[in-house]
Amino acid sequence: MIPRRKTRKIRIGNICIGGNAPVAIQSMAKTKTQDIRSTIKQIKDLERAGCEIVRVAVKDKADACSIDKIKKGITIPLVADIHFDWRLAIEAIQRGADKIRLNPGNIYKKDEVEKVIRAAKSANIPIRIGLNSGSIEKLYSRKVKTSGVADAMVCAAKDYLKFIESQGFFDIIISLKGSDIFDTLRAYRKMAAFCDYPFHLGVTATGLPQEGMIKSSIAVGGLLLEGIGDTIRISLTARPEEEVRAARMILQALGLRNFGHEIISCPTCGRCDVDLLKIVRGLEERLVLTERKNSSSPVKVAIMGCVVNGPGEAKQADIGVAFGKKEGLLFRKGKPIKKISSSSCVNVLLKEISGLSAKLKKKEKG
Repeated sequence: MIPRRKTRKIRIGNICIGGNAPVAIQSMAKTKTQDIRSTIKQIKDLERAGCEIVRVAVKDKADACSIDKIKKGITIPLVADIHFDWRLAIEAIQRGADKIRLNPGNIYKKDEVEKVIRAAKSANIPIRIGLNSGSIEKLYSRKVKTSGVADAMVCAAKDYLKFIESQGFFDIIISLKGSDIFDTLRAYRKMAAFCDYPFHLGVTATGLPQEGMIKSSIAVGGLLLEGIGDTIRISLTARPEEEVRAARMILQALGLRNFGHEIISCPTCGRCDVDLLKIVRGLEERLVLTERKNSSSPVKVAIMGCVVNGPGEAKQADIGVAFGKKEGLLFRKGKPIKKISSSSCVNVLLKEISGLSAKLKKKEKG
């Protein structure tokens, strides 16, 4: 297990972040917020994908006035994303938002921020100090030029934090998202040494799914490996469900969350004599259907294309198969069980997974 940074615990609706709470997965609806029906539909899709906190853009009063209606149609906490106009934050709070995101780069006048703080305190909801590298140039241009983007974001976050704390408000989450992974890493690390508030991690404007996933895996994954981070969003130019799937994969790969059965498979080479890609995809598709119908204890499955790494990888897995010419050897915890054909592999593995998962679940229940 990765030792995590100790932070205070903050509640967002029915979800806690920070403290000893699991790292939570966030995404953002990409619909027009005032299109209530489309927004609820997309959030429900996100819920099914595994999203635990969702944010909506609040551009104008019509968006803010839609918050209460959207909340009635969803079950996960709803965050209002506010820029430029502090009055939209007040309206969103009055309409039942579970958290407010304020951008210090464009909502910074003390009297305006103070009014938002009073409203949030009255509603007993938290505020996220949501920095990003693209919105600090105006106020911190000199700091950017002399010390760089990361230091400028940290300076802005500290200034904002000190003012909010001076108002007696401490239900705070912080994010410092850069579009550059090194700025992002440096900013979060520096801020982690300064305070004990929970952090929302992310890299902003990462691009299309493949590039964005790589950038996010390096930055977000790197910080999580250091124990930094309490909730994450993997920002992608894609459907929001892809952001959730990416977040789940990162958290599961790090052992921070467990979302179901894990398949490990080799990349294949000239030694492979079976269509391993077809087998792996077939098993993955069947497992997704199985997991939707039944909650099950997770099992690690190894599917290897030859005997070079096969038995070793299979030994580390709960169940595994290593293929030779057209048939494979089935293993349980590294012990050979029987030979199986490539055509029957998926069905055999599903039966093995089901049986082992049931045993594990029974054991967990005591």
